Amino acid sequence: MGTPFDSFGNSAAILVLLALMSLMSVGVILAKLIQLWPATAGRSNRTAALQDWRGGDRTAAERRIASSKVPADRVLHYAMTALTQGIPTAPLERELERRGNEELIRLNSLIRLLELIAMVAPLLGLLGTVLGMIQSFQDLELAQGAANASVLAGGIWQALLTTAAGLLVAIPAAVAAGLFAARIDRAAQSIESAVSELMLIQSTR
Repeated sequence: MGTPFDSFGNSAAILVLLALMSLMSVGVILAKLIQLWPATAGRSNRTAALQDWRGGDRTAAERRIASSKVPADRVLHYAMTALTQGIPTAPLERELERRGNEELIRLNSLIRLLELIAMVAPLLGLLGTVLGMIQSFQDLELAQGAANASVLAGGIWQALLTTAAGLLVAIPAAVAAGLFAARIDRAAQSIESAVSELMLIQSTR
Protein backbone atom coordinates (compact mmCIF):
# COMPACT_ATOMS: atom_id res chain seq x y z
CA MET A 1 0.00 0.00 0.00
CA GLY A 2 1.42 3.38 -0.95
CA THR A 3 1.74 6.43 1.23
CA PRO A 4 -0.02 9.79 0.70
CA PHE A 5 3.31 11.15 -0.53
CA ASP A 6 3.85 8.56 -3.28
CA SER A 7 2.11 10.70 -5.90
CA PHE A 8 4.61 13.50 -5.36
CA GLY A 9 7.57 11.46 -6.60
CA ASN A 10 10.95 13.06 -5.93
CA SER A 11 9.32 15.93 -4.00
CA ALA A 12 7.94 13.61 -1.30
CA ALA A 13 11.16 13.55 0.73
CA ILE A 14 11.32 17.35 0.64
CA LEU A 15 7.72 17.60 1.89
CA VAL A 16 8.46 15.20 4.75
CA LEU A 17 11.56 17.21 5.71
CA LEU A 18 9.59 20.46 5.58
CA ALA A 19 6.90 18.93 7.79
CA LEU A 20 9.54 17.97 10.36
CA MET A 21 11.03 21.46 10.21
CA SER A 22 7.57 22.92 10.73
CA LEU A 23 7.04 20.85 13.86
CA MET A 24 10.46 21.87 15.14
CA SER A 25 9.73 25.52 14.43
CA VAL A 26 6.40 25.41 16.27
CA GLY A 27 8.06 23.75 19.27
CA VAL A 28 10.82 26.37 19.40
CA ILE A 29 8.34 29.24 19.05
CA LEU A 30 6.21 27.96 21.93
CA ALA A 31 9.28 27.42 24.13
CA LYS A 32 10.61 30.91 23.42
CA LEU A 33 7.20 32.48 24.04
CA ILE A 34 7.15 30.95 27.50
CA GLN A 35 10.72 32.06 28.18
CA LEU A 36 10.59 35.57 26.71
CA TRP A 37 7.08 36.68 27.67
CA PRO A 38 8.13 37.74 31.21
CA ALA A 39 11.66 38.84 30.17
CA THR A 40 10.75 42.53 30.06
CA ALA A 41 8.36 42.53 33.02
CA GLY A 42 8.83 43.93 36.52
CA ARG A 43 9.74 47.50 35.65
CA SER A 44 7.59 49.02 38.39
CA ASN A 45 9.02 46.58 40.92
CA ARG A 46 12.59 47.51 39.97
CA THR A 47 11.72 51.18 40.20
CA ALA A 48 10.37 50.66 43.72
CA ALA A 49 13.48 48.68 44.68
CA LEU A 50 15.74 51.46 43.43
CA GLN A 51 13.70 54.01 45.34
CA ASP A 52 14.16 51.94 48.51
CA TRP A 53 17.89 51.80 47.80
CA ARG A 54 18.03 55.55 47.27
CA GLY A 55 16.22 56.03 50.57
CA GLY A 56 18.76 53.87 52.38
CA ASP A 57 16.56 50.81 52.95
CA ARG A 58 18.80 48.24 51.29
CA THR A 59 17.08 45.27 52.88
CA ALA A 60 13.70 46.24 51.46
CA ALA A 61 15.25 46.94 48.06
CA GLU A 62 16.85 43.50 47.86
CA ARG A 63 13.74 41.78 49.18
CA ARG A 64 11.56 43.26 46.42
CA ILE A 65 13.44 41.48 43.65
CA ALA A 66 15.01 38.56 45.51
CA SER A 67 12.68 35.87 44.15
CA SER A 68 12.13 37.35 40.69
CA LYS A 69 12.97 35.31 37.58
CA VAL A 70 13.20 38.37 35.31
CA PRO A 71 16.76 38.76 33.91
CA ALA A 72 17.04 42.43 34.84
CA ASP A 73 15.88 41.67 38.39
CA ARG A 74 18.43 38.88 38.79
CA VAL A 75 21.32 41.08 37.69
CA LEU A 76 20.08 44.02 39.78
CA HIS A 77 19.69 41.84 42.85
CA TYR A 78 23.24 40.55 42.49
CA ALA A 79 24.50 44.12 42.13
CA MET A 80 22.70 45.19 45.30
CA THR A 81 23.99 42.19 47.24
CA ALA A 82 27.54 42.81 46.03
CA LEU A 83 27.41 46.49 46.99
CA THR A 84 26.07 45.57 50.42
CA GLN A 85 29.03 43.22 50.83
CA GLY A 86 31.43 46.01 49.90
CA ILE A 87 32.75 44.61 46.60
CA PRO A 88 34.75 47.35 44.79
CA THR A 89 33.06 49.08 41.88
CA ALA A 90 35.56 48.17 39.15
CA PRO A 91 35.47 44.37 39.55
CA LEU A 92 31.75 44.53 40.24
CA GLU A 93 31.08 46.27 36.93
CA ARG A 94 33.02 43.56 35.08
CA GLU A 95 31.06 40.86 36.86
CA LEU A 96 27.77 42.58 36.11
CA GLU A 97 28.71 42.78 32.45
CA ARG A 98 29.51 39.06 32.47
CA ARG A 99 26.22 38.20 34.14
CA GLY A 100 24.30 40.42 31.75
CA ASN A 101 25.92 38.69 28.80
CA GLU A 102 25.03 35.30 30.26
CA GLU A 103 21.40 36.35 30.58
CA LEU A 104 21.36 37.49 26.95
CA ILE A 105 22.99 34.28 25.75
CA ARG A 106 20.29 32.33 27.57
CA LEU A 107 17.55 34.47 26.01
CA ASN A 108 19.06 34.15 22.53
CA SER A 109 19.23 30.36 22.64
CA LEU A 110 17.36 28.70 19.74
CA ILE A 111 16.81 32.02 17.97
CA ARG A 112 19.51 31.07 15.45
CA LEU A 113 17.67 27.80 14.85
CA LEU A 114 14.54 29.73 13.88
CA GLU A 115 16.60 31.95 11.60
CA LEU A 116 18.15 28.87 10.01
CA ILE A 117 14.73 27.31 9.40
CA ALA A 118 13.51 30.58 7.88
CA MET A 119 16.50 30.59 5.54
CA VAL A 120 16.61 26.91 4.57
CA ALA A 121 12.90 26.09 4.22
CA PRO A 122 12.32 28.19 1.05
CA LEU A 123 15.46 26.72 -0.51
CA LEU A 124 14.25 23.20 0.21
CA GLY A 125 10.87 24.10 -1.26
CA LEU A 126 12.53 25.40 -4.39
CA LEU A 127 14.65 22.25 -4.62
CA GLY A 128 11.51 20.13 -4.38
CA THR A 129 9.89 22.16 -7.14
CA VAL A 130 12.91 21.77 -9.42
CA LEU A 131 13.02 18.01 -8.81
CA GLY A 132 9.29 17.75 -9.43
CA MET A 133 9.52 19.72 -12.67
CA ILE A 134 12.38 17.54 -13.88
CA GLN A 135 10.30 14.45 -13.13
CA SER A 136 7.27 15.90 -14.92
CA PHE A 137 9.19 16.65 -18.10
CA GLN A 138 10.90 13.27 -17.99
CA ASP A 139 7.47 11.64 -17.83
CA LEU A 140 6.35 13.81 -20.75
CA GLU A 141 9.37 12.74 -22.78
CA LEU A 142 8.78 9.07 -22.02
CA ALA A 143 5.16 9.41 -23.10
CA GLN A 144 6.42 10.57 -26.52
CA GLY A 145 3.64 13.03 -26.96
CA ALA A 146 0.88 10.75 -25.69
CA ALA A 147 0.52 12.67 -22.43
CA ASN A 148 -2.13 15.38 -22.42
CA ALA A 149 -1.91 18.83 -20.89
CA SER A 150 -3.85 17.83 -17.76
CA VAL A 151 -1.27 15.19 -16.84
CA LEU A 152 1.55 17.69 -17.23
CA ALA A 153 -0.35 20.32 -15.25
CA GLY A 154 -0.93 17.83 -12.44
CA GLY A 155 2.79 17.15 -12.19
CA ILE A 156 3.59 20.86 -12.19
CA TRP A 157 1.20 21.80 -9.38
CA GLN A 158 2.50 18.94 -7.28
CA ALA A 159 6.04 20.24 -7.84
CA LEU A 160 5.07 23.83 -7.00
CA LEU A 161 3.46 22.61 -3.79
CA THR A 162 6.90 22.19 -2.20
CA THR A 163 7.70 25.86 -2.77
CA ALA A 164 4.45 26.85 -1.09
CA ALA A 165 5.19 24.46 1.79
CA GLY A 166 8.67 25.93 2.17
CA LEU A 167 7.28 29.45 2.40
CA LEU A 168 4.61 28.37 4.89
CA VAL A 169 7.36 26.98 7.11
CA ALA A 170 9.75 29.90 6.65
CA ILE A 171 7.43 32.87 7.15
CA PRO A 172 6.29 32.10 10.73
CA ALA A 173 9.86 31.23 11.71
CA ALA A 174 11.21 34.49 10.28
CA VAL A 175 8.48 36.60 11.90
CA ALA A 176 8.94 34.88 15.27
CA ALA A 177 12.72 35.27 15.15
CA GLY A 178 12.36 39.00 14.45
CA LEU A 179 9.82 39.57 17.23
CA PHE A 180 11.86 37.54 19.71
CA ALA A 181 15.03 39.47 18.83
CA ALA A 182 13.21 42.75 19.49
CA ARG A 183 12.01 41.50 22.85
CA ILE A 184 15.52 40.37 23.78
CA ASP A 185 16.81 43.84 22.91
CA ARG A 186 14.25 45.34 25.29
CA ALA A 187 15.34 42.89 28.00
CA ALA A 188 18.96 43.94 27.46
CA GLN A 189 17.97 47.59 27.77
CA SER A 190 16.14 46.80 31.01
CA ILE A 191 19.25 45.16 32.46
CA GLU A 192 21.50 48.04 31.43
CA SER A 193 19.06 50.69 32.65
CA ALA A 194 18.52 49.09 36.06
CA VAL A 195 22.21 48.52 36.75
CA SER A 196 23.22 51.97 35.49
CA GLU A 197 20.66 53.67 37.73
CA LEU A 198 21.82 51.66 40.74
CA MET A 199 25.48 52.52 40.13
CA LEU A 200 24.56 56.18 39.68
CA ILE A 201 22.72 56.19 43.00
CA GLN A 202 25.67 54.49 44.65
CA SER A 203 28.18 56.95 43.20
CA THR A 204 26.36 59.95 44.69
CA ARG A 205 26.60 58.63 48.23
